[in-house]
Parts: sequence; C-alpha cells; structure tokens
Amino acid sequence: MPNIREVATQDDIAGLIAGLQELEGALLPILHAVQTQCGHVPQSAIPLIADALNISRAEVHGVVSFYHDFRAEPAGQHVLKICRAEACQAIGAEQLANDILAELGIDWSQTTEDGSLTVEPVYCLGLCANGPSIMLDDRVFARANRAKIEALLSRISP
Repeated sequence: MPNIREVATQDDIAGLIAGLQELEGALLPILHAVQTQCGHVPQSAIPLIADALNISRAEVHGVVSFYHDFRAEPAGQHVLKICRAEACQAIGAEQLANDILAELGIDWSQTTEDGSLTVEPVYCLGLCANGPSIMLDDRVFARANRAKIEALLSRISP
C-alpha cells in the first residue's frame, strides 16, 4: 500500500526545489521529489518550479502531463495499473479494463469515490507472454482476468 503523505507546504516544496535546482536536467528530479513528498505534483508547485529553473509554467505543466507517472491529483490508497500495450490488448486487456472501470464507476486515472483505489494505464509491465498483466500497488500479476482482479480488490476493500 502506498504511503499516505501529509500535504507539503509551499516552503517544503521550495526546499525540495532549492536542493535540486543546480542539477543538470533538474526538472525531472524536482518533479519526482515533489511527487514523493506530496503524493502528486500540486498545481501550486508549478510556478515555484518554473521560477527556480527559469522556464515557463507551460513547460513544467507539459512535462507533468506528458509522463504518466506524474499525477496532478493525489492517488487513492491503492493503485491498480492495467497494461495497455499491444501484446496485452491482443489478448483481452482492453475489454478487461473497460469492465473493471465500468464496475468501479470511474475512468482512467480517476479514484473511486471512497478514495480507496486509483486505476491507471501503464504501457508494458514486461509480462507480454503472460498478459494481460496488471500491477496492484507494487505487485505485478500475470494472466489477469476479471475474477483475479475482483479477488485482489476484495482483499483491499475498506
């Protein structure tokens, strides 16, 4: 289960930035540090990062929105990643994902109303011969099907 982090203050975020801004290519390390501290990259951090690195807010936002590992909102208590790569899609991952999302009443990268689960797409977990594959928190599962996912989710339900 991912750690639930306390909300970082602007001073906390500024301290993270100050400690990393002199690195070459500092943007990604700063974004990772902010997300580790906050559980996501808060909108309020974007101008701080942009100003410290002398780049535009649009550039920072572009990087946050481009990389799937960065979140603009906090994730749920648990994160389910469903592989969307071609090998998994070829053996039913698309329908599996649609069924799970419909059952949960959410869309990709959204969190259930109770805050217990976020479902995210991932583009290869390295189990192409054993797909569809999923990752629940930090554990990877091969040959996923609806029954397997429902069984896993029932163990983490609040």
